[in-house]
Amino acid sequence: MHPAVHPCSRARAFVELQCRATLYPELCVRCLSDLITKSNATQLNHQQLAQNALRMSLAMALSTRVYVTEVTKQFKKSKAKDYQQVKDCLDQINDGIDQITNSIKELQQMNEDGESEFPWHASNVQTWMSAAITDASSCLDGFSGRSIGGKTKAMIKAKVLNLLQVNSNALALFNRFAARYRASHVTKPKV
Repeated sequence: MHPAVHPCSRARAFVELQCRATLYPELCVRCLSDLITKSNATQLNHQQLAQNALRMSLAMALSTRVYVTEVTKQFKKSKAKDYQQVKDCLDQINDGIDQITNSIKELQQMNEDGESEFPWHASNVQTWMSAAITDASSCLDGFSGRSIGGKTKAMIKAKVLNLLQVNSNALALFNRFAARYRASHVTKPKV
């Protein structure tokens, strides 16, 4: 007889295993640790993990937007030459929020539309999350070699880099879900 394994231990092991496939596994586990609860530990699956990773991306993007919006307002009043640079970054973050929001809705729509529409929905999520990663990367590129210095630049870069990494992890977890879904729904040829 084997000792019972606590559901939270199984869920943690599942999250850690899936996060190994991401570029930032420690960040992945940290971001998804709230999934490891008694209430949902026994039913945690790849789709739920992907959904929660996308939601974490959205939460991170919204938090980053709040900070960059405040900096933009400050710079509009006092640092006109740096304002446009920060405003461009804010525009990229807003575009990324739209892409992530679309991805979350698309993943939810997959459940309603069924197997035949899965490739279409999966392609949309992959395209939009890739665009969200590009948006964050473009924001970071806008700060390389520019005049903004000190704590403000460092803080924006840190927040946007974190967002980029969380987006990358979400896309990786979605891709794992999509691959498993496709593999389990392959039609066997008739012999």
